[in-house]
Amino acid sequence: MASIVQRGNRYNVVYLYDAEDGKRKQKWESFKTLAEAKRRKSEVEYRQQIGSMVVPTCKTLEDLLKEYVALYGKNTWSISMYSSTIALIENYITPFIGSMKLSDITARVLEKYYMQLMTTPAARKATDKKYTKKRDYVTAGTVKRIHNVLRSAFHQAVKWELMEKNPAIYATVPKPEVHKRDIWDAETLFRALEVCEDDRLKLAINLAFACSMRIGEILGLTWDCIDITPESIKAGKAFVYINKELQRVDKSALDALEKKDVLRVFPDMKENNKTVLILKKPKTTSSIRKVFLPRTVAEMLVKWKLNQDFTKESVGKEYIDYNLVVANSLGTPIEHSRITSLFKELIETHDLPKVVFYSLRHSSITYKLKLNGGDIKSVQGDSGHAVASMVTDQYSHILDDDRKSNAARLEEAFYSGKDLNPDVQRNTPDAESADPSDASDAPGINQELLLKILANPEMANLLTALAKSLK
Repeated sequence: MASIVQRGNRYNVVYLYDAEDGKRKQKWESFKTLAEAKRRKSEVEYRQQIGSMVVPTCKTLEDLLKEYVALYGKNTWSISMYSSTIALIENYITPFIGSMKLSDITARVLEKYYMQLMTTPAARKATDKKYTKKRDYVTAGTVKRIHNVLRSAFHQAVKWELMEKNPAIYATVPKPEVHKRDIWDAETLFRALEVCEDDRLKLAINLAFACSMRIGEILGLTWDCIDITPESIKAGKAFVYINKELQRVDKSALDALEKKDVLRVFPDMKENNKTVLILKKPKTTSSIRKVFLPRTVAEMLVKWKLNQDFTKESVGKEYIDYNLVVANSLGTPIEHSRITSLFKELIETHDLPKVVFYSLRHSSITYKLKLNGGDIKSVQGDSGHAVASMVTDQYSHILDDDRKSNAARLEEAFYSGKDLNPDVQRNTPDAESADPSDASDAPGINQELLLKILANPEMANLLTALAKSLK
């Protein structure tokens, strides 16, 4: 067993180990926080339990990475994180600098290594065509991910007293290009829904937009996590409870992590498949959330449930009931790739702006921020982001219509010389055309807020589209 001893502002994990000379020795490891100390204590006790508690004596980077994966990765990473990290190590780290002694690795060495990677052909993916001659090079984004792995591994090495300092902290990393994800405006979204002929895709699009759900969360949603009773819908309290996701993972990673956080492993149709579909817990606790449904989407789910129950009764024993909301005709899970393929086909067939399915979640968050006047916390509750800054940094898009209206307002207020001390409500064309008396007569309506909403062309388009969808 291991214990935690506090000395001043440091937390020390104390345990016994078998040294290389066969003698039993005591080891002290110091940590800045209690959380870090508790994590290391769990690692030590796990290794003691399986009978392999040996203090790392790594000399090369390859040795360190093996210990890093065994002692840190298996206890910390999710299944997908484990798979991606192992791939980075095997494809890009071990073949290049794995044989280097830890004492020889410096910030300068790492920077030269990163530059070398940028001129190296990228490893082939499972989805790549076998006989394609063209190969892309390692991107700056991939180098950044490799750097993060090394930085974390060296951090553990410092804790284990294998290295005096972390060389990755001081190394300069190639800066990845930041690409803003394109999103659909409200008009485009509702046009897509009007022309969409696949009911499953239509439901998935509505859940992504209305509930800010990820595709894995949509495909992993089960009926026991939905409240669409008539009473709830009438009271505006219908909701979905998001607490799991569907994902395809490597079988090797699944076995290595002993099915950690896995709720269900679905039967595999092909025995030689290296991957398998699973239903798992979300990677973060913040992703577990309740999202209230717009009435239209709630009623859509009611109809969907009735149709699904009818199909289930008609098919009989052939229907495999996993209680999935978005499922195939026989109840089995729908793959991510199937939804993305249908979505791509919808875009190409109807000449819609090219976006990826995940962009619908971006559109959702953007419009929620716009509709509620920038209430970040409420949007964060719907999106499941761990920190509020992720909402504002990644999703607060400025739509072109807003930017155009800003230019028009400047022209009207200043350059035309009509009003050098403008009042926003008074000088906005939409606000001028609105009749305040109409708003004041309606109970519970904030006149000032309504005028602000009407003054925003994008919000006007959204409300118009919503009104049309309800007819």
